[in-house]
Amino acid sequence: MKNNSFNIGKNKVVFTVLLTMLLMHFSYAQQDAQFTNYMYNTLSFNPAYAGSRGSSSFYLSQRSQWVGIDGAPTTNALSYHSPIGSSKVGVGLSFLNDAIGPVEENLVSLDFSYTINTSYNYKLAFGLRASAHMLNVDFTKLNIFNPGDALAQNNINNRFSPNIGVGLFWYSENNYIGFSIPNLFETSHINRDLNSSVSAVSKERLHYHLTAGYLFDLSQDIVFKPALLTKFVSGAPLQVDVSANFQMYDRFTLGASYRVDAAVSFLTGFQINRNWMLGYSYDFDTNNLSTYNSGSHEVFLRYEVFRNTNVKAPRFF
Repeated sequence: MKNNSFNIGKNKVVFTVLLTMLLMHFSYAQQDAQFTNYMYNTLSFNPAYAGSRGSSSFYLSQRSQWVGIDGAPTTNALSYHSPIGSSKVGVGLSFLNDAIGPVEENLVSLDFSYTINTSYNYKLAFGLRASAHMLNVDFTKLNIFNPGDALAQNNINNRFSPNIGVGLFWYSENNYIGFSIPNLFETSHINRDLNSSVSAVSKERLHYHLTAGYLFDLSQDIVFKPALLTKFVSGAPLQVDVSANFQMYDRFTLGASYRVDAAVSFLTGFQINRNWMLGYSYDFDTNNLSTYNSGSHEVFLRYEVFRNTNVKAPRFF
């Protein structure tokens, strides 16, 4: 891919195949956006996380993936979640912009959670998500050798599709397990009215997320936190992310992550004060794609408002 364009052949079959590959990549890899700092951004894929931190929490992140490849994925996310007073209900609101090449998706999600005590130390939260997806495809970004090709005459502008999702989050002060399906509807994004033999080019699939983490106190000043995220979707390889972070003196965080058959990541974070946290991660691809890009960068900023003045420092997850 050069000059910010995708070369498409004259033949409609070639056009269809390449566009299908592009949109299937968007659907599988970016439909549920990928984050290296998933342990801080659990709300992006699990609505049951809403309100679990016991405070009002704002999260802003930007991810530039496969830097150096024209049209590579970029993801921008903004979210807010909080418990409602002293009740068992939590709410969350998320905005996501996800783009690859000529394809851009905007997502707005509203999350609700309800939490029960399963023991003195553990809580179980049930989550429900309602979301709105807006899909855009700008065919003018394609280098089309046949300008009269009927398949590229009409851009797709804010094609709307609703969805719902569910999740569970079981946690205590030092460990957690979560499971979620962010989108329950398998929505067909692009209908092919010009070719009755093909009903759709891009179709969402169910994505299953399983996550877990534990905190180990190695000393008074150092905490070790391993974490796991697995994603399963029909038609795509199982994705497994394993990470290990060390939190030191309630301020600094250093760690590494391995995405099986995909990437190695280095993570760092700084708790600026009681309310603000800044984090950064760098991914280096371990597959053949590493030849064509200089890695992926992700930065996030979290701000929290604590109603309880006795809280000395925010929880690590």
